[in-house]
Amino acid sequence: MSGYYEIRHTVGFEETNLVGNVYYVNYLRWQGRCREMFLKEKAPAVLEEVRADLKLFTLKVDCEFFAEITAFDELSIRMRLEELTQTQIQFTFDYVQVTDGRENLVARGRQRIACMRGPNTATVPARVPEQLRSALAPYAEGAKGFAADTVAASAKAV
Repeated sequence: MSGYYEIRHTVGFEETNLVGNVYYVNYLRWQGRCREMFLKEKAPAVLEEVRADLKLFTLKVDCEFFAEITAFDELSIRMRLEELTQTQIQFTFDYVQVTDGRENLVARGRQRIACMRGPNTATVPARVPEQLRSALAPYAEGAKGFAADTVAASAKAV
């Protein structure tokens, strides 16, 4: 087990600025894409809840840059669970440039989301769905507010 969920990405020209390096907003887009693909692959039942009334509000995002990357660089975007509370989830993202089998950490990001339910004019905090808690378990090594036995116990209760 790798301890992280990973997507691979090849940087395109459209993701660079006039200087030729990747425009900063793309790192945030890649966080969202990684999170979406995680839901699609690991927690498809949660997507059904999103289609119903579950809302995943992004409360905070950040990214710290260590090195520049340019068009056609190969990236591994690696998501880990950092913290899980009753209604919120915090992920970390490592952006790793992969060149000829060598890895170079080029950026690190963080994203906090809140689970909400209800109509748009009256949304209220909601518990993180059990299916999502279970799907996150393999990526929770060292996560604050999360214990693997909590997932097992809540899965038995369902």
